[in-house]
Amino acid sequence: MIDVLYFAWVRERIGLPRERVETSAATVAGLVDELRAREERYAAAFADVSALRVALDQELASFDAPLKDVREVAFFPPMTGG
Repeated sequence: MIDVLYFAWVRERIGLPRERVETSAATVAGLVDELRAREERYAAAFADVSALRVALDQELASFDAPLKDVREVAFFPPMTGG
């Protein structure tokens, strides 16, 4: 089981701030594919992953990063400074 956190418009599209997910995915991209297949709101949230960033256990990562031993995955739009 992995805790999956959603921030900003990702949370708005999915309708949840977080959830526990049972996954057989080996990578973040595999997890995204599983989530997209759940239902339309997930498909909409993950339609364009180039508009998203991901953190694994609070460390920025890539979508091809492995999920082995990961406890938390967070999805969020890119941050801008100001």
